[in-house]
Amino acid sequence: MLPPDESRYARQIQLPQIGKEGQQKLLDSRALIIGLGGLGSPAALYLAAAGVGELVLVDFDVVELSNLQRQVIHASDRVGMLKVESACQSLAALNPDCRVVTREHQLDDRELAAEIEAATIVLDCSDNFATRFQINRQCLASSTPLVSAAAIRMEGQILPVLPGRGPCYQCLYPDSYEDMPTCEMEGVLGPVVGVMGTLQALQALLILTGNDEELVGRLTLFDALSMRWQQLQVPVNPGCPVCGGTAR
Repeated sequence: MLPPDESRYARQIQLPQIGKEGQQKLLDSRALIIGLGGLGSPAALYLAAAGVGELVLVDFDVVELSNLQRQVIHASDRVGMLKVESACQSLAALNPDCRVVTREHQLDDRELAAEIEAATIVLDCSDNFATRFQINRQCLASSTPLVSAAAIRMEGQILPVLPGRGPCYQCLYPDSYEDMPTCEMEGVLGPVVGVMGTLQALQALLILTGNDEELVGRLTLFDALSMRWQQLQVPVNPGCPVCGGTAR
């Protein structure tokens, strides 16, 4: 039920697209956030602030000094602390009504499948293709909505995956990309991952409240240097090894 004091969420409840019904959907939701780095930091903060009832945080890394340029959920005095523990401190200070569950180890296939099955929505904030492909497969298997984003250098992209309604992540990337460059290799501007992580939270909120019709199959690209946005409609791949082109 909505909390007795609704003032925390008053500005959202005022929106006709949200209202009390939409706010209740958020409070009843369980968001699985995989990765508490540059993407997961703003995503977790905004989902907690918006009143998503439960956040499950998955990350087995510790906070390093080099993280703080972009991973805004952490702080200097938490260097060496597990990222999930650091994130818990920030989220509790922001919204103590949001329940936070932590998983501070790398999930195996069975554990990942169980977490995705229990989630209302999944946010892929990981930093490698192998993990993204694995998350995509499990989300398709359990029909759990997924919001996947990535950022490197001064560029970012985001794709929502709505099982049965549009393309999946491997419709966009049908092949393996293990040798693709990483932020550690190429660098990244902090606000770029902040923008993409915030967009992940935004798209997750739209999906959770049923305002997602315009998101189906839409890949959004961001070039920070030119301040240009581009949107592409990704087709369902009938030969996709994961979804098999089964979207309606």
